[in-house]
Amino acid sequence: MTCIGNSGPLPEPVEAALDGTDLIAASILSGNRNFEGRVHPYTKANYLASPMLCIAYAIAGRIDIDFETEPIGKKEDGSDIFLRDIWPSREVIQEMERKTVVPALFKDCYEKILSGDENWRSLKETDSVTYDWDPKSTYVRRPPFFEGMTKELPEFNNNLIARVLLNLGDSVTTDHISPAGSIARRSPAAEYLSQRNIQPRLFNSYGSRRGNDEIMARGTFANIRLLNSLAGRKGPYTKHIPSGQIMPVFDAAHKYKVVQKPLMILAGKAYGSGSSRDWAAKGPFLLGIKAVIAESYERIHRSNLVGMGIIPMQYDEGQNAASYGLTGEEELTVSMPSPLTTGCKATITADNGVSFQVTVRFDTDVELSYFNHGGILNYMIRAICQ
Repeated sequence: MTCIGNSGPLPEPVEAALDGTDLIAASILSGNRNFEGRVHPYTKANYLASPMLCIAYAIAGRIDIDFETEPIGKKEDGSDIFLRDIWPSREVIQEMERKTVVPALFKDCYEKILSGDENWRSLKETDSVTYDWDPKSTYVRRPPFFEGMTKELPEFNNNLIARVLLNLGDSVTTDHISPAGSIARRSPAAEYLSQRNIQPRLFNSYGSRRGNDEIMARGTFANIRLLNSLAGRKGPYTKHIPSGQIMPVFDAAHKYKVVQKPLMILAGKAYGSGSSRDWAAKGPFLLGIKAVIAESYERIHRSNLVGMGIIPMQYDEGQNAASYGLTGEEELTVSMPSPLTTGCKATITADNGVSFQVTVRFDTDVELSYFNHGGILNYMIRAICQ
């Protein structure tokens, strides 16, 4: 009955048994999302159910039980106990609600809401009108989104020469893209925390550390269920070109950033589906991704990409990376018109001679304004400073 991976870790022997195998672990959860790996990276099959059914499955200890015909336990005399024997009636539930869900519960809670607990009350105040960033904090860091920003609009380069960081298929969700759930012990984010003397039991979740861009960048595309054909294996890996090494996505992106090589993503249908999440656009931005070519987009995610200055492009109907013979190992040149207009076309040319056109998915004039400013954050700052 928790959300986004806050259900805690599995016992280490269980994780060890699942790691690197084809076993499909399952979970029953009373939440609002059941994407693979959401409740825990090692649970692929996840089913939504009412809180009482979650408890019933927990008592049964297995997911393939038929509650109608199979017992969930035994009485002391050895006779069977079925779910129907212990399932409360509507009248019992309503009576419990009347006794326990009373106005005093809410009144007591909200009377104290502005006081906070002891941790909140012990925080030290400063006279500064701006936030006092703690460079030692592993939870909250000064974000890098405005580094190098100028008052003037950045110069538009209508020719982008980029490498492909990931070659993805259909239905890549924001859970695949954006950090969510617990921080795996063998991950770039875990390495970052270990170097700062944070013990694994205190790694916490990506959700709790979303104020630390270093953690969130390392968690981007860190889903162990990610299918990137460029890597040739399941998990948060990719192939670095030209070395040909298979490495974590963050490590490859860092290598490209050192040599100032822009990056792109190739994707299939419904790219960015699932729950809307700003870090699904912020994370790729931090990795150095400048453009995405997909067969189609989830509406909000496409808009979020524009908001971070990332160019969303779309193949013509019926086309994709495979139909053009792209593997992701090519260097791609994106030639765009200047000035940009809504719904304009761009030409993609691979270093192997393949060339085709895509639609640039700036769908409104407002989105064009955001992109011309380098993203919505820069747009707002310049608007405030005028």
